[in-house]
Amino acid sequence: MEINPYISILLLTIVSAGFLITMLVLASILGPRYRTKTKQLPFECGSVTIGDTRSQRFNVKFYLIAMIFILFDIEVIFMYPWAISFRNLLNQMGMLIFIEMLVFVGILTVGLIYVWRKGILDWSHS
Repeated sequence: MEINPYISILLLTIVSAGFLITMLVLASILGPRYRTKTKQLPFECGSVTIGDTRSQRFNVKFYLIAMIFILFDIEVIFMYPWAISFRNLLNQMGMLIFIEMLVFVGILTVGLIYVWRKGILDWSHS
């Protein structure tokens, strides 16, 4: 009897959904129910919001840091399949696969150095 390879994905989905539903139900049953005006206000980064949040202007560095984080995060995600299948790829392609990853990491390093030198990561001058 052969087991379907998608069973593990289905099982993970069921367990995750069960955990989510359990936590939501427990939070609604066990959580505090006191609603005050202060608790209903929007709360941002440790300070009470003044005025309408939609009309406030934010420093561009917030968006730059967010984009850089997403960029490097996605690039690191591309390294996981490579690392998992490294031995198999090494047997098939030889050292070429290792050199390609060194080039990829090198490009990431050059990008990080560029961002660092441009001062995007420096918050002392904001």
